[in-house]
Amino acid sequence: MAARDSIMRKPKDTRGTFRRMVSYLGPFRYLMLLIFALCILSNLLSLLGPNLAGSAINEAAAGKGKVNFDKVSYFAMRMLICYVASSLLTISIHMLMVRISKTVANRLRQDVFNKLMVLPVGYFDRHQSGDIISRVSYDIDVISTCMATDVVSILTSLVTVIGSLVMMISISLPLSAVALITVPASILYTTRMRKITQPRFAKRSKNYGIMNGFVEEMLSGQKTIQAYAYENRVDEKFDHINTDAAQAYYDADSYGVTIGPTMGFINNLGLSLIAMFGSILYMSGLIGLGSISSFVLYSRKFSGPINEIANIINELFSALAAAERVFTLLDEKEEVADRENARELRDAKGNVELSHVSFGYDPGRTILHDLSLRADSGKLIAIVGPTGAGKTTIINLLMRFYDVDSGQILVDGVDHRDYTRRSLRGAYAMVLQDTWVFQGTIFDNIAYGKENATMEEVVAAAKAAHIHPFIMRLPDGYQTVIHEDGGNISKGQKQLMTIARAILYDARMLILDEATSNVDTSTEREIQRAMRDLMKDKTCFVIAHRLSTIQNADRILVLNHGDVVEQGTHDTLMKARGFYYQLYHAQFE
Repeated sequence: MAARDSIMRKPKDTRGTFRRMVSYLGPFRYLMLLIFALCILSNLLSLLGPNLAGSAINEAAAGKGKVNFDKVSYFAMRMLICYVASSLLTISIHMLMVRISKTVANRLRQDVFNKLMVLPVGYFDRHQSGDIISRVSYDIDVISTCMATDVVSILTSLVTVIGSLVMMISISLPLSAVALITVPASILYTTRMRKITQPRFAKRSKNYGIMNGFVEEMLSGQKTIQAYAYENRVDEKFDHINTDAAQAYYDADSYGVTIGPTMGFINNLGLSLIAMFGSILYMSGLIGLGSISSFVLYSRKFSGPINEIANIINELFSALAAAERVFTLLDEKEEVADRENARELRDAKGNVELSHVSFGYDPGRTILHDLSLRADSGKLIAIVGPTGAGKTTIINLLMRFYDVDSGQILVDGVDHRDYTRRSLRGAYAMVLQDTWVFQGTIFDNIAYGKENATMEEVVAAAKAAHIHPFIMRLPDGYQTVIHEDGGNISKGQKQLMTIARAILYDARMLILDEATSNVDTSTEREIQRAMRDLMKDKTCFVIAHRLSTIQNADRILVLNHGDVVEQGTHDTLMKARGFYYQLYHAQFE
């Protein structure tokens, strides 16, 4: 709850956020100048209308038998032409702005996606996927809509307000002074409402991100929810989150919808004052009927845009809140840059050493304590231990998803931070317990890590992973399209496919994090024998919970609470009757 309450504050830098939004219009500055010129022309044509209407009324007010209908028709026709031309120009302006806004939205989404590709793994550990997706989709849509409609409205309104004021002053300075009485009230009211509504729009965006994250999480775990008959409690939790989101939406819009009517009341009050003082001036013979009619029309044009600006302030504040969330993501710290003069890791031999490594995800909470390990080239290193012992943390450090707090990790005798991160990770092939496949053909999924892989290479890798027979039973074989996240194949088949991908990648070092947890024991042993032949001269790190699968490891590292409590071969550890011995027998008992 504290996290949600924290966003009930004014955005940190409203002006800075607005400037950054405007900066995305930089490549279109000449087109924006053209749009601005068209706005001026469109509004000038529109502003001629009341003047022509006043002239027509003056002609019609000449009295019975004195009306010159030719002149009335002349002014009416000119007025029609001005309004038609103004409308056509306005349509053109909106079409141009829609095109610009879509291009800006495309660039924003590309910038956000590019940013996501260089953010550290820790960012995704701390943020829900649904919240990130909400920023890429919903928040950027809000910004795009604002640029497509509100920018034009603001430009048009500014030109209209200035032009109408000039025409009002030219008709009657006293009436203009009366019309301007209500302007300070409008400005004070909109300023006050900005301070009230903007933080509420920020809360609305935040709560929608929370709701999207929850929905994404529940959809991915739908089978588990049904298996545990947890539907009612999930419904209750969603009802609470949905209520919070709806309340945030209500809090924002309940204030926002009052802006337009209130501004309308202020403007109508001004119109009443104009009518009263205009009547006095007319009866005093200081102004004509046509001039009063023109002045009233211009006063409506003057107050109308102010009212319109007040109405779009809601959308503008909402866009600023959405933009702040997007820019906050864009401002996140990227992965630490490679060291100066970092070199490429080419032709790795596969000698890996962890020397006195200590690490914790959070300050003051160390997970690994003074860990030392040596893995010579071509050796199979198994890492075992209870949940939370630090097994996956070692893998994260080897891949430089995180950097060590102290100590160092050496690859071929060189601190792995002296290599470029890209080349270091490219030296490892990785198969995780949480398999990942994408929508595409089976061939594309297996060949994912190797550019220009041939069909023969893909088939050989699939055979080694014992998935070739299954693929050949499919109607389209290797050209069969996998649904998003592999929904049309089993978990075991997905895992075999990712193993084939790792085999084809042919890296010098291999990481297997419970890589065969979703296959049966018989298939698992066949895969291990096949992979053992393929892993000759390669260093392999295996995280295993089923201890029966790592009995042939060259070295078994036994972790407990971030410390190496034992290490050795399976036979020596069993003879020692220590912690590993207890783990082994606990499984089989």
